[in-house]
Amino acid sequence: MIDARCAIDADELLWRFEPSGGPGGQHANRSHTRAVVSFDIAASPSLSEAQRARLRAQVGDVCSVAADDERSQRRNRDLAQRRLQQRLADALYVPPPRRRTRPTAGSVRRRLADKTEQSERKVARRRVRPED
Repeated sequence: MIDARCAIDADELLWRFEPSGGPGGQHANRSHTRAVVSFDIAASPSLSEAQRARLRAQVGDVCSVAADDERSQRRNRDLAQRRLQQRLADALYVPPPRRRTRPTAGSVRRRLADKTEQSERKVARRRVRPED
């Protein structure tokens, strides 16, 4: 489930488990705890055409997420699944269009007063010429 409008079957996800990188001794070198999940957006039957087009434009044809934060493969699998869900939900989000607004009368007055004040400041900085 990505959000209220879109759900994906679990069998559409492709899981891989790899050894976590970095130092850590025998446990890190021997156990495959890094979880990598891939979702083929282009071939998914769960998505509508509009959703597929939006995801492909935002993410690409295949979305892959990895997690190796924890020592447990199960916890890394849950983390990867949540990250994939969040990434797809963020890509599906369409921000509302911006509505143009007019400045308030007070803000226009303040802006013009600031401009006048700045202009007077610059006039005061000019060199005074002696009268002939």
